[in-house]
Amino acid sequence: MISYRDNATISAEQAIDLYVRSTLGERRPVDNLNTFEAMLKNANLTITAWDGENLIGIARTLTDFSYVAYLADLAVDQQYQRMGIGKHLIEETQSHLGPNCMIVLLAAPKANEYYEHIGFEHNPRAWTLKK
Repeated sequence: MISYRDNATISAEQAIDLYVRSTLGERRPVDNLNTFEAMLKNANLTITAWDGENLIGIARTLTDFSYVAYLADLAVDQQYQRMGIGKHLIEETQSHLGPNCMIVLLAAPKANEYYEHIGFEHNPRAWTLKK
């Protein structure tokens, strides 16, 4: 049985392991423990999915809880994908946000079609500025 938590403390090592198992690690700094610690520490809202004591999913969000929430990471272990866990992580995230708060994200290339399937609208006006 899959359980969802909004108060779980996870280590950077646990998160890195999950990101690698989800393929999101291909686009995240999984070789930099300090960066991952900061990513977890500074997220406003983190929802996790568990199969017993095994971390199998995460939704990591930066938000003001009122107007906008940036879903920085949505990762589900590849062995658990296509079971509705990602969608449920997003629903759990929404339940913690204000009624008019929108969720914004940049889709990973492999997940681009997934978001439309679960109700997101495509917006071609996204921009990034790398340091």
